Amino acid sequence: MTDPVDLVLRAARIADDAELVDIAVDDGVITAIGPGLNCRGLDEIDCAGRVVIPGLIESHLHVDKALLDAEKSNPDGTLAGAISVTAELKRGFTVAAIRDRARRVLDMAIGNGTTVIRAHPDVDPIVGLRGVTALLDLREEYRDRLELQIVAFPQEGILQAPGTIDLLREALYAGADVLGGCAYNERSVEDCHRHVDLIFEMAAEFDVPLDIHADFADDAADPRYAMADYIAKVTERSGRCGRVTLGHMTSLAGQTPAERARTLEHLAAAGVSVVPLPATDMHLGGRGDALNVRRGIAPIRELWEAGITTAYSSNNVRNAFTPFGNADMLDVGLFLAQTSHLSGAEDLRRVLGMATEQAARAIGISDRYGLRVGAVADLVVLSTLSVGGVLLDRPDRNYVFKSGRLVARTVRTQELSPRSVPASSRLEP
Repeated sequence: MTDPVDLVLRAARIADDAELVDIAVDDGVITAIGPGLNCRGLDEIDCAGRVVIPGLIESHLHVDKALLDAEKSNPDGTLAGAISVTAELKRGFTVAAIRDRARRVLDMAIGNGTTVIRAHPDVDPIVGLRGVTALLDLREEYRDRLELQIVAFPQEGILQAPGTIDLLREALYAGADVLGGCAYNERSVEDCHRHVDLIFEMAAEFDVPLDIHADFADDAADPRYAMADYIAKVTERSGRCGRVTLGHMTSLAGQTPAERARTLEHLAAAGVSVVPLPATDMHLGGRGDALNVRRGIAPIRELWEAGITTAYSSNNVRNAFTPFGNADMLDVGLFLAQTSHLSGAEDLRRVLGMATEQAARAIGISDRYGLRVGAVADLVVLSTLSVGGVLLDRPDRNYVFKSGRLVARTVRTQELSPRSVPASSRLEP
């Protein structure tokens, strides 16, 4: 008899149109997938037809600013209001306080089946490197439960916030994995272009990916919120195709179909990924509209049709940007489908893919991710029996595995009382 593997998930459903399979895991990696595997696991779980998916990915999350709504909420519900109130609160941030709030959100995420997070701590003269320092500590603390990528994010701009460029360099030297940008948060279009140029130059210097907040407005009437074409051009010119991700991109929805098509063609050609953030984008969008209030979400179906790698994420949890949320990617995915005119089995399958395979591609881990032999065993056993029901059923995350190690378990008991029989029906005829 062969030596036992570490874990076997028996009778798992990975597709609705295929038979149930066993999934074998050893040394943190998926070693076999197939029906009735002839192997023994040190631990075995009978999935009994329940769905198994790869670990969910939060590709854009600000854990350093999470849970601030309890301290002070957004005074007017706008993006400017959110930036202003958060800047005020940041002045009192400590590394310990950031760690404590971030831990609460990381724990929420793990319990909800997330195994990888790309986090965007602010880096600016207000907060310095406190957010990065806290996230570096948590990256080590959570290394067995969660993969944490750290983006050095200049929320306050670069040219209009002197000293930020040096802080970004310090953050990368300290161990940040990705360089961020906030392409719209400068005083002029020319400064926005220079902002983009500076971060591309620094990304080349450190050989790191870029993750840029861009075009976060209802439309592009203000040209600072129409940077996507310029970013695509710089991406191609600098040879960084496949290593640039844009978050938000809401002003796309305010363009004409012809304008959108041109921009999407440029992004696709440059290999730029896009991560809409529906909870935030819809909450902050359309605030100036008194009639036909705009939804403020990037056009998902058009992004798909253009061949652009497209993910989604929570962005913020209970703060001035998004006063809701539980770091639950399936909740956010259902909201995205509901607000983006997406429905039916194929659409919902693609939305789930935005939180798994597409997100992995957007953050650069697709070579070691997925439900396949050789991939890291980041796996989630759900309480639903249908892949098509993953979003609709709002299932429990019964088991969450990080590199084959159980990191969370949810057990829920629901009992329905027997149906009562009306007295009249109990009478003898």
